[in-house]
Amino acid sequence: MNTIKGPAIFLAQFMGDEAPFNTLESICQWAADLGYIGVQIPTWETRLIDLKTAAESQTYCDDLKGKIESFGLQISELSTHLQGQLVAVHPAYDTMFDVFAPDAVKRNPQARQEWAVHQVRYAAQASRRLGLDRSVTFSGAFLWHTVYPWPQRPKGLVETGFKELAKRWLPILNAYDEAGVDLCYEVHAGEDLHDGVSFERFLEATNDHPRVNLLYDPSHFILMQLDYLAYIDIYRDYIKMFHVKDAEYNPSGRSGVYGGYQDWVDRPGRFRSLGDGHVDFGAIFSKLSQYSYDGWAVLEWECCIKSPEQGAREGGPFIKDHIIEVTQKAFDDFAGGQADETSNRQILGLE
Repeated sequence: MNTIKGPAIFLAQFMGDEAPFNTLESICQWAADLGYIGVQIPTWETRLIDLKTAAESQTYCDDLKGKIESFGLQISELSTHLQGQLVAVHPAYDTMFDVFAPDAVKRNPQARQEWAVHQVRYAAQASRRLGLDRSVTFSGAFLWHTVYPWPQRPKGLVETGFKELAKRWLPILNAYDEAGVDLCYEVHAGEDLHDGVSFERFLEATNDHPRVNLLYDPSHFILMQLDYLAYIDIYRDYIKMFHVKDAEYNPSGRSGVYGGYQDWVDRPGRFRSLGDGHVDFGAIFSKLSQYSYDGWAVLEWECCIKSPEQGAREGGPFIKDHIIEVTQKAFDDFAGGQADETSNRQILGLE
């Protein structure tokens, strides 16, 4: 068994135009002051990292790593959530997802997709240069608009969708394999990889590619009403990253899983700060420790009620208190004796 690393914090939701959230140095100092020992870097945030330069320059990566370590922090992983989303976009979402792309490729889906592929591949090389062996992304989606189909899906539609999704991702996955980096997909509503079955479809479509892995975030499963503890039992060998994020689900006679197009604060299922929702983190940390999860526990703050500053202040101690220092011996070792084949056979009545 392994002791989970942490606490770490995903910086994406905290970056802004005001100090201490507007520069790498100031946000690292802020995170360190709150007791975090790791930071997960959103690679689209140019104030934190120049991804292309990181992919090409070992000197740049050494300097970046050294700067972050000067605050007593480590880089836990690199994130390409927004770029990965753009690897596969259904035309119905073109306008909304253009916001994730630079101006030069907006309103040009092909150019946008090519840009996204380059970005995700840069993250493989940057991770390798930074000494990281895993990274996180989104899968994108061709099929999400058919998730609750009416009229019914034509036969073969799902297979065709996953075949195309795999076609887009396989060259990227091969680049990660060459770099020695696992690519962890965050299973998430809005993605073609949104639960265990859809993950399995993608795994099959990529011929069980060895770099296809998972980021585990139980909050999404609360909202989807999926058994988030059984999920660990089933997919433990693929779980290489962990977002510690809480959520609650309070259905009513007026609204359920789909939320009725309401704002987050009014939805039955909504993300909450750590400890304010329904997730049993004690059970999650126990299972991940039992299965020798060797990665980081990373706070992702998304809450429709509590401020990000309070969520971050409370989140570090919450994670630290849940990390289990795994035992290196059995509790009943004191009552045991030296074992050998002769004595074992005697105990069994075979001698």
